[in-house]
Amino acid sequence: MLYVSGEISGDSWGIFAFLCAALWNLPTLPALNSTDEVGAVQSIQKTYDLTRYLEHQLRTLAGTYLNYLGPPFNEPDFNPPRMTRAEMVPSATVDFELWRNLNDNARLAANYRAYTHLLCYLRSMDGQVAKAELRKNLGHFCTSLQGLVVSIASVMSSLGYPLPSPLGSANPTWAQGPGTTSTHNDFLKKMDDFWLLKELQTWLWRSAKDFNRLKKKVPPAALMLRLEARGF
Repeated sequence: MLYVSGEISGDSWGIFAFLCAALWNLPTLPALNSTDEVGAVQSIQKTYDLTRYLEHQLRTLAGTYLNYLGPPFNEPDFNPPRMTRAEMVPSATVDFELWRNLNDNARLAANYRAYTHLLCYLRSMDGQVAKAELRKNLGHFCTSLQGLVVSIASVMSSLGYPLPSPLGSANPTWAQGPGTTSTHNDFLKKMDDFWLLKELQTWLWRSAKDFNRLKKKVPPAALMLRLEARGF
């Protein structure tokens, strides 16, 4: 703070008044005390960092796995229509404005349900891969994704939101229908894996934006200034 002849200058009073007003009007999360706010900020930041880490992991894993599946799944222009079986994989295809207009609780609940469901499918992939190195990478990714589910649950708890009910039984084991050859069934299984990876990429991209937006509602630096001003 600036001083002139032992008194606060006019400009300093203006800066001081601005800071007080900014801290007073700092956006807060409803029904949270100061300790809860700090926990919420830390949980949100951790979850944001984890989504970015998983995005980075998945870029490498997806390329390796699609090469393992072989043509046409590893071809850059392969973009098949979504099939009935693949529709069971939670889709991130939601209108952008519609998603933005949801409240924080609804978006967090959708993220929690989707990743819980996607994790079940991913674990089924892990158990069917023949290559040991790829199976190891999938297992590591599953562990990280499980961490994201736990982290989202922590964010919801810190904000006072209840955990949502599950989407239902995620059963990625498909029965071979009458008249369906093993070759055809294998192709459908690969199609499921293709859509799983594609949806995971979209979910992680959108989740990173969600948590980045959420953490800005309580900026950590400004929050600490406000806590210090309150004598904590």
